[in-house]
Amino acid sequence: MLKPQSTVPVLTVKIVDGPDWELSEQAPEHFTFVFFYRGYHCPICRSYLGSIERKMDELEAMGIGAVAISSDSRERAKKSKDEWRLNNIRIGYDFTIEEARAWGLYVSKAIKPSEPDTFSEPGLFVVRPDGELYAASIQTMPFTRPSIDELISGFEYIIKNGYPGRGEA
Repeated sequence: MLKPQSTVPVLTVKIVDGPDWELSEQAPEHFTFVFFYRGYHCPICRSYLGSIERKMDELEAMGIGAVAISSDSRERAKKSKDEWRLNNIRIGYDFTIEEARAWGLYVSKAIKPSEPDTFSEPGLFVVRPDGELYAASIQTMPFTRPSIDELISGFEYIIKNGYPGRGEA
């Protein structure tokens, strides 16, 4: 299990319509939000990533970068990007199940024909520019993700007050 104040695993992903993305090369002023989503088959992911898309300018103004990553193929990830109108957040794909497990994500088996055989469930990892985990929210299903408005409100306070990462003990 990853704990706050520890170094996160190496993360390099392919990006739809862009060069490969490496977490270690990101240099936001404060944090990178790494959103892991279930994939194109998930209507809740569509809604959730849409809410993040609408707040990308605000996040960037706060010194927070973001990426959304799934185990989908390039074709499915491109459909997500295009059909869900995700123009500002980077969309990563081909994240392996082994990598998902290394990050502590839960993995599910398909229960519908529209789902991949296996895929990771949602997670949010907040990473400092030096690769240290600040916070994490890991889910076993699509229904309980933190709202982007609550994240923004909380991180305004965190940044202003230098609030430390918690859960390290």
